[in-house]
Amino acid sequence: MIILRNKIGSLFGCIALCLIGIVACAPDQYDDPVPYQPFPDIVLNLNLPEYVGLKTTGATLAVSGGIRGIIIYCKQAGEFIAYERNCSFHPNDACATVNVDASSLFLIDPCCNSTFDFATGMPTGGVATRPLVQYKTTYDGSLLIVTDERLD
Repeated sequence: MIILRNKIGSLFGCIALCLIGIVACAPDQYDDPVPYQPFPDIVLNLNLPEYVGLKTTGATLAVSGGIRGIIIYCKQAGEFIAYERNCSFHPNDACATVNVDASSLFLIDPCCNSTFDFATGMPTGGVATRPLVQYKTTYDGSLLIVTDERLD
């Protein structure tokens, strides 16, 4: 009976240590979520010379709006994604701003060195564990509209 109690006590001790180890190795999620900042609809006429290039697959454009600006990405003809430029890792840090990498292949926050995929906004490297905030877009063949409605 005493031996059984010692084994059970040891088993619970091992389980407790394992759980502590798992929690200690969990991603850093103690930071705040990206705050919500309403903005008026952004309306771009993609038939105008200054915006026509955005119709090209892989093209990007940074515009004002949101917290630190918005990056619009042309995923494919007629399909656009709009990301908040505020990094999802420690978004209240003064330097938590996402930019298009010089290679134009991904997004990067030079402050925390987190990288993000254009197609999904998911982190692909660095310390960020949350995706970038994505805003609703609609396109009617000429007008691209970005609203402050967040997509989950």
